Amino acid sequence: MKKNKKKDPRFKIAEKEAWIGIGLVLFNFIWWFGFAYGMGSEPVENYQFILGLPEWFFYSCVVGFVVMVILVIIVVKFFFKDVPFDEEKEGGTPKQ
Repeated sequence: MKKNKKKDPRFKIAEKEAWIGIGLVLFNFIWWFGFAYGMGSEPVENYQFILGLPEWFFYSCVVGFVVMVILVIIVVKFFFKDVPFDEEKEGGTPKQ
């Protein structure tokens, strides 16, 4: 088997973007878990409400969703690259 075969540069980009996606998922889970179990573990009598929702639910689910949508938009716009999925010939033109 040939060892000097070059790795497709698209795989490097895909790996980087996959790690960014994993980071976003971990951030989302930590955000959700921290607010849901950090604020939601009190007795119900001590709950505070925002827009009719318990405070822990509002911050973990409503605000967390908005934060994640904004983060995903920023990450995709500034860190992800548009990669063609066509195989290229040596001259740089796509195969047909």
